Amino acid sequence: MTTPAGTGPLTGMKVIELAHIMAGPVCGLMLADMGADVIKVEKPDGDDSRRFVPPDIAGESAAYMMMNRNKRGIALNLKMPDAVTALRRLLAEADVVIENYRMGTMEKLGLGYEDLRKVNPRLIYCEISGFGRTGPYAQRGGFDLIAQGMSGLMSITGEGPGRPPVKPGAPISDITAGIIGAMGVSAAYARVLQTGEGQKVDASLFEAAITQTYWQSAIAFATGTAPGPLGSAHPLNAPYQSFRTSDGWINVGAANQRNWERFLEVIGAPELGDDPRFANNHGRMENLTALEAILNEKLATETTATWLERMEQAGLPAGPVLNILEMQRDPQALARDMIVELDHPVAGPVKTLGHPVKFSETPASIRQAAPVLGQHSREVLREAGYGGDAIDAMISTGAVIAARMS
Repeated sequence: MTTPAGTGPLTGMKVIELAHIMAGPVCGLMLADMGADVIKVEKPDGDDSRRFVPPDIAGESAAYMMMNRNKRGIALNLKMPDAVTALRRLLAEADVVIENYRMGTMEKLGLGYEDLRKVNPRLIYCEISGFGRTGPYAQRGGFDLIAQGMSGLMSITGEGPGRPPVKPGAPISDITAGIIGAMGVSAAYARVLQTGEGQKVDASLFEAAITQTYWQSAIAFATGTAPGPLGSAHPLNAPYQSFRTSDGWINVGAANQRNWERFLEVIGAPELGDDPRFANNHGRMENLTALEAILNEKLATETTATWLERMEQAGLPAGPVLNILEMQRDPQALARDMIVELDHPVAGPVKTLGHPVKFSETPASIRQAAPVLGQHSREVLREAGYGGDAIDAMISTGAVIAARMS
């Protein structure tokens, strides 16, 4: 079954994804959503995320299906020369390759950037690694947890000073590295269209996590002091954080002076506007602990829904703290097509997340569920010029794995 054609701005781009688990697959996912034909190349036992179970749906890994929708799948045993030859043929005609192998792996296969650019000078070679391909850590493997810790992120996440380091709940460095990689590929593709010349795109989990520290790095540059964790509070403005209500939590963005004054009107606490500790943002930040205690007591007198209604009427930025299931049912998420249902050949109807960028003329689309292992092996090899007998021979030797699709 051929993947339905994309409609996005990258329609016509062919991508070979030699990446596993998350950062590289996020990059491929973003490009596929925007119309690229992304061919995911897996090892004989598949991407490691296929074994991230539970949870599963009909035996198919939910994690794998989330990261690999919109892609075609081929499985190759790159320990066998025929498989390497097949991959080289695919790469010779590709616009982009995404890889997140350890440094030197592609070169050992004769598929490094310098090798490939000789036969395909237009190729964009996107490497996503733990620490980048230069510098003293270039040889190190990369993991989200390690990158978060070394970037400073875990030093600014958590409930407050003196508490154990906390990793943000989402794998931020993995996801951000994938998005940055897709941004880099898109920029490099613009250059290819202008000049016909490809280039290497080098993104890393470490640098992706560092980009999440803009505010805290600004503070450190200016003061020479490393900021610490503030819970849900903002490092530069107050009040801008979560507060407890009688039945849950609410986020309030009353950081600038006008919103602070609106906030006091809504909660019926005009006396706080006369308190010299809270007269301006500088004072509120200096006395944040005291301010939090007062506001938590005030907001705990009503429900989240009641406060949200009052704050919306006042034009005050506010929102509920939703869990993941609540987010997936939220009318705005649904209206923006952020929850999409697809038909998987094994798991049946499965839900996935939509694409976060909306294009007026070339919309991104979620077209097909993630492939089962080797689902498109025959199809992709035929497109690369292999005949049926040659494909059967490679399958029989184990160089290629092909799914039996009913």
